[in-house]
Amino acid sequence: MKKVSHLIFVTAFAIFATFGFAKDVVPYLPVDSLPNALAFLPPPPDTNSTQFVADISQYMWGKEMRKDSARAAQAIAQAAYKTDDVLKLFSEPFGMKLSKKKTPAIYNFVERGHKTIKQIGSVVKRHYQRKRPFDRFKEPTLVPSAEEELRGNGSYPSGHTIEAYSFALLLIEVNPAAQDALMKFAYEWGQSRVIAGFHWQSDVDASKMLVPAAFARIQGNKEFQADLKKAREEFARLKK
Repeated sequence: MKKVSHLIFVTAFAIFATFGFAKDVVPYLPVDSLPNALAFLPPPPDTNSTQFVADISQYMWGKEMRKDSARAAQAIAQAAYKTDDVLKLFSEPFGMKLSKKKTPAIYNFVERGHKTIKQIGSVVKRHYQRKRPFDRFKEPTLVPSAEEELRGNGSYPSGHTIEAYSFALLLIEVNPAAQDALMKFAYEWGQSRVIAGFHWQSDVDASKMLVPAAFARIQGNKEFQADLKKAREEFARLKK
């Protein structure tokens, strides 16, 4: 894991100012073709509930974890949101350097797949507009430059966690042998959002329910399967 640690420290203090995708990236399916998360995802915990007490406890845990400089650096690095930055970090658990230039077929497959999956959380965010922990407690995060933009963006569910698990599942489709490392990295990515102070634990846990629902839905899409075939062929060629 030395390479991962080095990459995390190199990336940790980068500024991730541009969120989202290029305008020409077309999702495999429109949002209305995906499962309606509001129909099956429970609402975020009420502030008077024992579940919210657990959220506060995890927020305190996250603040303690910041004292570990390596873990804090990882949480900062995993504030990345652009495809290029995310794939750069996922390269180590995947087992190959991933980039638009070196692995264009994998890049295209993951970018379109992620753009499709991320849509499932948008309607929930807009509906609940849950206040983020750093905003509720009026405390700083590990990435101050992102606070103002995210303050008005709903906390539930966690977009970064949807991102991490969607990247992991898509990459597993290309390289199944890396599934353990990719899922571990996605889990750490989700917990990084708690450590950084941007999300409650229940935000992260909700995202883990949404990604498989959307991922299962796109499996039958012909363009998805065609791009997956190209990505697998590219991986096999480069692996040789």
